[in-house]
Amino acid sequence: MLAVQVIMVVAVVTAVLAMIIKALRYANAPEHMRWELYPVPHEKGRAEYGGSYLEELDWWSKPRHEDKLNELKEMAAEILLLKGVRHHNSKVWISSWPFHLGMYLSIGWLGLVFLGALLSALGVAVNTEAQVFGQIIHYVTIPFGYGALVLSFLGALGLFIWRMSDKDQRRFNAPIEYFNLVLIMIVTGIAFASHITADQSFDHLRGFVQATMSVSEAYLPSALFTTEIVLLSLLVAYIPLTRMSHFVAKYFLYHAVRWNDQPNQRGSLIEKRIGELLNQKVGWRGSHIQTGKTWGEVVTEVEDEK
Repeated sequence: MLAVQVIMVVAVVTAVLAMIIKALRYANAPEHMRWELYPVPHEKGRAEYGGSYLEELDWWSKPRHEDKLNELKEMAAEILLLKGVRHHNSKVWISSWPFHLGMYLSIGWLGLVFLGALLSALGVAVNTEAQVFGQIIHYVTIPFGYGALVLSFLGALGLFIWRMSDKDQRRFNAPIEYFNLVLIMIVTGIAFASHITADQSFDHLRGFVQATMSVSEAYLPSALFTTEIVLLSLLVAYIPLTRMSHFVAKYFLYHAVRWNDQPNQRGSLIEKRIGELLNQKVGWRGSHIQTGKTWGEVVTEVEDEK
């Protein structure tokens, strides 16, 4: 194998492990404090006006009816159209939406390249002369690839300009925010140039992945293509280690916090987890803090003010 193939394998393994670790950390985070924010989209018949099952008399004794289809519609609007960003900050949405759409297409593009390489490794042709399925993979990969590269580049450029030009936003920007956007512009720009000049149909990229999967030496058609593979691999490994992988947190933000309206009932898992938190010792120090006691003791044993 070539060194560049080793870099790609290490990058993919790093990215997968980092994503799994991040997801597990969020999944095992302490119980959150209930936000009581409405509307909750799975409230059947009440989501439109921000209602809740708590409106029912003796709600704890009645079955709850959830509308999962409406929740899926809200998720689709949030993921595909960035509904919340458009509602709260349309100026950011103009650049953020194509940027995120480019990221979604990038996942689809790399997935199609991987699928095509896997099929090729199994002896199924993926090209213009292949059977119907092989042709579909070949042709669909092309718009996904160029759409991903163009939209990601333009979105990152728009967000960079917004961060530089918006006086209110500029004071909240850390240098890493600019670095991330410039890095994405460089990688997508080089990848676009690489494929326009030497691999218009992504056949060489598919062949490279296939050769790597087969643990054989890959063909590198140009220096630009080699540079693309190295930078793209580093970016794939880098994203899960940064705030750019906030989509993982967003899942838990919506399902474990914002839309989580499960009541804390006697004997429930929520009650158990809150009980564990209340038994933790208070480590803060200060004249107004009862350091050393448990949180449960602090909230139930109020000391007289001196």
